[in-house]
Amino acid sequence: MKDWFLYVIRCKHGRLYTGITTDVKRRFAEHTSNGKKGAKCLRGKAPLTLVVKKKIGSKSLALKAEAKVKKLSKIKKEMFVEGKININL
Repeated sequence: MKDWFLYVIRCKHGRLYTGITTDVKRRFAEHTSNGKKGAKCLRGKAPLTLVVKKKIGSKSLALKAEAKVKKLSKIKKEMFVEGKININL
């Protein structure tokens, strides 16, 4: 079974995008290529920067972690990116 990762990408205007994957390098390349496999909301928002890559484990836990991060306020997401707060699963 492959490990799942939570990742956070920063767009050029400071917006943070959160996602999950089993291969962060491949997924980030998909986002930066502006192709059909990347997220629509990231198209035209380059340069993109990967700011968080966190090994979670199972897909179920990764989905829960993603939901928690997406519910955070912008300030709390920035604190998460800086490593000042953790998400508890």
